[in-house]
Amino acid sequence: MSPEELQAAIMALSTEEKQNFILNALPDLASEALQDPTFMMKLLPVLLGIVKQSGLDIQQLLQFAALHGGGADAQ
Repeated sequence: MSPEELQAAIMALSTEEKQNFILNALPDLASEALQDPTFMMKLLPVLLGIVKQSGLDIQQLLQFAALHGGGADAQ
């Protein structure tokens, strides 16, 4: 299956199925993709765009991340 076919199949899923796919697949995808040290710099603008579209304030996101062990203090 080509990347285009895979993307089309995922886009055809229901919202709930897409959410489950993201939650289940993202950790494995990210761990492999992040082996390339430049990938995070490509991914960050995408993630920030998602946060901006959601209407969530970036400061709220940072506070949430810190509470859940995702802050710099957790390292």
